Amino acid sequence: MDDGALERANERVEQRADVAALDALLVRAREQVEALATATAALEDSLPGRVQDAVRSEAQPVGRNLAEIRGLMNQVIRRLSALEGDLLTERSARVDDLAVLVDLVSSGWKGVDARLGRIEAVVTRLEQAQDTRGAIVYRMEDRRPDAATS
Repeated sequence: MDDGALERANERVEQRADVAALDALLVRAREQVEALATATAALEDSLPGRVQDAVRSEAQPVGRNLAEIRGLMNQVIRRLSALEGDLLTERSARVDDLAVLVDLVSSGWKGVDARLGRIEAVVTRLEQAQDTRGAIVYRMEDRRPDAATS
C-alpha cells in the first residue's frame, strides 16, 4: 500500500471521528436546548404567580401603612380646620371687644369734651361779664372804722 493512501485514510478516519464528535456535541447541545426550553416553559408557568405572591406579601404591609397614614392625615386636616374655625371665631370676638372699647373711650372723651365746652362757655361768660361791668373792689381798711384810726 501506498503511504499516501494510508495518510488519506487516516485523515478520513480523523475527519469522521471529528464529525462523530461534532455530531455527538450537536446531539448534546440539542438535548440541553430542549431541557432549557422545558425549564423556560416551567418558569413561564410558575414565575408570574410566584412574583405576584412575593409582591403581594411585600406590598400588603405597605398598603396598610399607607391607609393608616391617609387616615391620620384626614384626621389632622379635620383638626386643623376646626382649629382654624376656632381661631377665626376668637379673632372676630376680639375685634368686637376692641370695637366696644373704642366706642367706650370715644364716648368718654366726647363727655369730657362736652364738659370742657360747658366750662369754657361759663368762663367766657364770666370774662365777658367782668369786662363789661368791671368789678367793685372794696378795701378792708375802708370798711372798718377802728382800722382807719389805728
